[in-house]
Amino acid sequence: MDFEAFFKTRLDALKAEGRYRVFTGIARRAGAFPRARDHAHGGEITVWCSNDYLGMGQHPDVLAAMRAALAETGAGAGGTRNISGTTHHHIALERELAELHRKPAALVFTSGYVANEAALATLGSQLPGCVIFSDALNHASMIQGIRHSRADKVIFQHNDPADLERLLKTADPARAKLVAFESVYSMDGDIAPIRELCDVAKRYGALTYLDEVHAVGLYGARGAGVAERDGVLDRVDLVQGTLAKAFGLVGGYVAASAMLVDFLRSYAPGFIFTTALPPAIAAGAVASIRYVKGAAELRQRHQERAARLKQRLAAAKLPVMASDSHIVPVLVGDARLCKQAADDLLERHHIYVQPINYPTVPRGGERLRFTPTPLHSDADIDALVAALSDVWSRLPIRRVA
Repeated sequence: MDFEAFFKTRLDALKAEGRYRVFTGIARRAGAFPRARDHAHGGEITVWCSNDYLGMGQHPDVLAAMRAALAETGAGAGGTRNISGTTHHHIALERELAELHRKPAALVFTSGYVANEAALATLGSQLPGCVIFSDALNHASMIQGIRHSRADKVIFQHNDPADLERLLKTADPARAKLVAFESVYSMDGDIAPIRELCDVAKRYGALTYLDEVHAVGLYGARGAGVAERDGVLDRVDLVQGTLAKAFGLVGGYVAASAMLVDFLRSYAPGFIFTTALPPAIAAGAVASIRYVKGAAELRQRHQERAARLKQRLAAAKLPVMASDSHIVPVLVGDARLCKQAADDLLERHHIYVQPINYPTVPRGGERLRFTPTPLHSDADIDALVAALSDVWSRLPIRRVA
């Protein structure tokens, strides 16, 4: 087989469809976010697609904690957690995460993707006769974990407790059941009815698994997520989250009962067989979580910025999609046009946003996904809306009537 020809053919197909990704090398500068330098084109740009939702990746408390830990421990952890990679920084981080979610224990993974894949694959493969009930719009990491578990999978309609109950009624009562869903869905920005989904799951003896990746740090009195905001932390058996978004670093985790966490620690290959996060990352994460827990004003500012951007886009007759959260998607509806719009924003207006195409969203649902932060000013928002209006006038993309 001509492997190179095969790879080229597949890549050419992506390019022809307009879905080929071109990465822009940007240089973030601590203290300047959301500004960055564009190494490919030169000059300063404003970043509008960062998942560093609160700008904590540059916070002085975080940087100071990381510098101190780096000087103390060196660069790497030195091994997997089971061998020599568990340091006091990892233990402190897991205690902090458990306290954040009001759970007895937590376990840190190298990324949110790995946390989902490892936890769901392990639970699905180990629980006897397990059936996993998965929301139709669950993240790729959850889908992959369920697939790797080889457990029976049943998909319920998105955010629909009635459909979940209809499906649970048909399951064998003797089989182990797990209901997996997210709180904030990052492409549409809608929020799950956590209480209602948990009520249904508990009626049928199912374990509840909640991905709060796009909510931790941003919702609730202390930033524990939508489950905290809605007063249902105690209804969720396992919370999965990330350190890479609102907390500004890298890594993922789960928080649950001490027994469930110990079970995953002992059986999940994605935890057992990978090198631990560097201690400096763990130390920075502890500092970030502690700061964010007490920063209610930061969460309020974040929500206000998102609301203002939505209002300004709607007033400009730009196709901002309905969203219950901080996610601000603007519909384009065509892969080629979506990429061209993103290119024009960068080259003409020095605004950086990446196109969102299939398979992340359905074909026809291509969009630009904006993530306002507390650090985006009114002037930044006005500049973005003006730039989008200019791009929309130049490209055949529909406005709102």
